Amino acid sequence: MVQKVAVIGAGISGLTSVKACLDEGLEPTCFESGHDIGGLWRFKEKPELGRANIYQSVVINSSKEMMAFSDFPPPAELPNNMHHSEVLLYMRLYAQAFKLLPHIRFQTTVVSVRQRPDFAATGQWEVETENSEGQRDTHVFDAVLVCTGHFTRPHLPLKDFPGIESFEGRYFHSWDYCDAEGLQGKRVVVIGIGNSGGDIAVDISRVAEKVFLSTRSGAWVVSRVGEGGLPADLIGTSRMDMMIQKLFSSWINRMLEKKLNTAFDHTLYGLKPKHGFYAQIPVVNDDLPARIISGRVQVKPNVKEFCGSSVAFADGSVIDKVDVVVFATGYNYSFPFLPSALQDKCGYRLRLYKHVFPPALTRPTLAVVGFIHGLGAINPLAEMQGRWATRVFKGLMTLPSEDTMMKEIEKDTVTMHQRFACSERNPIQVDYIPYLDSLAEQVGVRPNILRLLLKDPRLALQVLTGPCTPYQYRLTGPGQWAGARQAILTQWERVFQPFRTRTIPDPETRSSSKRSIAVIFSGAALLCCIYYNKHPLSSFFSPLSFFRSPQ
Repeated sequence: MVQKVAVIGAGISGLTSVKACLDEGLEPTCFESGHDIGGLWRFKEKPELGRANIYQSVVINSSKEMMAFSDFPPPAELPNNMHHSEVLLYMRLYAQAFKLLPHIRFQTTVVSVRQRPDFAATGQWEVETENSEGQRDTHVFDAVLVCTGHFTRPHLPLKDFPGIESFEGRYFHSWDYCDAEGLQGKRVVVIGIGNSGGDIAVDISRVAEKVFLSTRSGAWVVSRVGEGGLPADLIGTSRMDMMIQKLFSSWINRMLEKKLNTAFDHTLYGLKPKHGFYAQIPVVNDDLPARIISGRVQVKPNVKEFCGSSVAFADGSVIDKVDVVVFATGYNYSFPFLPSALQDKCGYRLRLYKHVFPPALTRPTLAVVGFIHGLGAINPLAEMQGRWATRVFKGLMTLPSEDTMMKEIEKDTVTMHQRFACSERNPIQVDYIPYLDSLAEQVGVRPNILRLLLKDPRLALQVLTGPCTPYQYRLTGPGQWAGARQAILTQWERVFQPFRTRTIPDPETRSSSKRSIAVIFSGAALLCCIYYNKHPLSSFFSPLSFFRSPQ
């Protein structure tokens, strides 16, 4: 029987996994190579080899309510889109509230994870670790949760850039970037327009003579600030929005792209990509259009070659006297401590059932948590993966046969590659709410909307038409939290609170009539019934069946 669990990494995925173990009565031991929690969100003055790194100006793309731990709402006074220091503060509060720190061994690196000789009978693992003094120890665990993320191994494809060896200036990967110190008055080329590339180009442009942002494929650029000044990811991210998008996907995509081009014409700005909006994670950047229109950042096509201090681009243009090149070219994912047999790929992704379990293990006692990507915060995804994995470890849930899992992985990979622009740098992307719901159904915590409409209409409207915040997955089932209802009903108060730094009297408004509320109820129920018209009425009262994807 599984009791002792090794958790590798004390970032967001690791912390939620430690808590998931404790919630299931397991005994977690978390190994963290650094001296503190935080993972990616622990800022380091000097990058540390083998660990994720961020730059000084990083602000989280997801708003606090969307990236919240499902049973620990963020303090109301924290800003909606937090600076990395505030994200780390929130993580500390979470770790303290649930007494996670005593279960973490800091400055302890996992060197290897291997099956014990009697694995077929016990499912146990030998975990070899090394402390800061170089001392190695071997531990035996009943199960392992891998929570090391995928931003630790920079991808620097110098071979793709002819003449780079002749470049007279300085070049480095975005992993090494801390701030713009030393770049005052320089001419800088940033290669790559992911979120890091966009952020760094903007950051450097405040002090540099000129910044050239080179992109091979372009990108859709969105702001953190949505309609009415609210966090953008709270708008259009409800379950009802998901249903409408499923029913009218092409139209919704066209309307969204039209709206983005109304803010600024992506073609005019040289940013328009070939892919549709939902095919790849967009660049979240509030300042890039302003830096482009002011001439501080100039968008360029792919780099063709380097020659001395000059950079030639695919369109034939040449920029002379370049001082610095920043390669924002992504990361290679790597799990060097795992057996090679557990790192098989299917397409670009790891061969993992639901992106969590290796299907070939005779006993499902190892899971990968947080190696996932979707149009939304990773925290809820990782947390749900950890909750599911720990229940599988305990034997409360069983996985399908290896053959069934392999077939589902193959099918899922084909679908993913058809829908999303996957690559070596972006190996995984999932539909956010459907993926969360699929795991929630496994755990037994998927919300039943029609049951809520009958039992608690006020809550049901928030769950259906409000942003799909993580608290929804604590309303019922294993891990149910008594505060989930209140967290959902008060989430907008926590959104508004940080803005209340200068009070302005509200104008008088008339309250909504009962008839308006009835219309909303009827419309919501009708849409649900249309969308799930293949389900018999009796299935509406099953907590797990209502939001099952239609066949």
